[in-house]
Amino acid sequence: MNNKLLFIFIIFLGFSLQGQEISDTSFGKGMLNFVAKDSTFSIKFAPRFQLRSMSLWDYNGESYNSPDYNFIVRRARLKFDGFAYTPKLKYKIELGLSNRDLSGANEFNRNTPRYILDAVIMWKFAKNWEFWAGQTKLPGNIERVISSGNLQLIDRSLLNSRFTLDRDLGIQLRHISSLGGIFLMREKFSISQGEGRNVTEGNEGGLQYTARVELLPFGSFKSKGDYVQSDLKRELTPKLMASVTYNYNQDAVRERGFAGDYMIRQDGSIYQTDQTTIFVDAMFKYNGFSFMGEYAKRTADNEIATELNNTPTGDIVLTGNALNLQAGYLFKNNYELAGRYTSIAYEDITGSAPVKQYTLGFNRFVVGHKLKVQSDISYTTLDGAEDNITFRIGFDIHF
Repeated sequence: MNNKLLFIFIIFLGFSLQGQEISDTSFGKGMLNFVAKDSTFSIKFAPRFQLRSMSLWDYNGESYNSPDYNFIVRRARLKFDGFAYTPKLKYKIELGLSNRDLSGANEFNRNTPRYILDAVIMWKFAKNWEFWAGQTKLPGNIERVISSGNLQLIDRSLLNSRFTLDRDLGIQLRHISSLGGIFLMREKFSISQGEGRNVTEGNEGGLQYTARVELLPFGSFKSKGDYVQSDLKRELTPKLMASVTYNYNQDAVRERGFAGDYMIRQDGSIYQTDQTTIFVDAMFKYNGFSFMGEYAKRTADNEIATELNNTPTGDIVLTGNALNLQAGYLFKNNYELAGRYTSIAYEDITGSAPVKQYTLGFNRFVVGHKLKVQSDISYTTLDGAEDNITFRIGFDIHF
């Protein structure tokens, strides 16, 4: 069924390109931009992909081993967006085609590839109010909501991979307020299924509730730069967004709420426990300099999953906290130097050792984030004993 869906999209694109006159556009503005003659709908098609090369050295206690090499298509996406019937009703559909985009098949999504990343409608039903419905990113930590095509380093941090909320199915309510002068406040609320994207076999646990508040004391960023890493627009005045997010996943059935293994008992029932995640983050930009900071903390009522007779099943909720600090400076020739520090401290009950990672990156922006070459090198230490060095280089192309 998923293959048929993808085939339909490709056929639709082919007919659109042949049957419609393409309006004047430029690279990075979308491959296909079409508005109906009567202005009742629009569609923009923007494919993108990212290639990566990685070299890894592990420390064995005395010396570093010979490196392992890996070449991958990290992401390959087909994105469609526009409006339907009225410009107040927008939509977005994004499909993932790479192996990592499709991974995660299990009995709760019928063991099928997970093509659909986003399928969401966004209705501006009143001034400064929007209602969203469908599958999309929750209003979680800033690093996750920033598109993977707009990252300052090769990929997101360890904080994000361990504690993020990611995508889910549900509804969202969003509002923007003026607190006087240029001071803005944005409020975002969501109720979602709580088990991640592309779940088809019903909701096994309770619902997930998320609330996020964003404060912009110096007004809005250029071109929505608060959700784009690197100061490509070179803000003429300081810009800051400071935010806090609260997430409550009631009766969560997976080790990381939306992700991780389902905590299944021997009798086939699923262990459930309430999980809470808090994020505090900030984005600052000024004249080519950018800074992003994040703090995350996850707790659970009972971290250790148990059988009905209270013996441990072996599954443990990944609780703890993490800090991520990232900064960069964009030179006027569109080269950028960036650095990142990430620290993770898990709760003792998880049995996971603390992790620290230091990353240095170097970028060349050809057409902003739409066409760029990136490289970075990371030093990671596990409990101060097991070390790893990873060098990555890659490029993005986004029509």
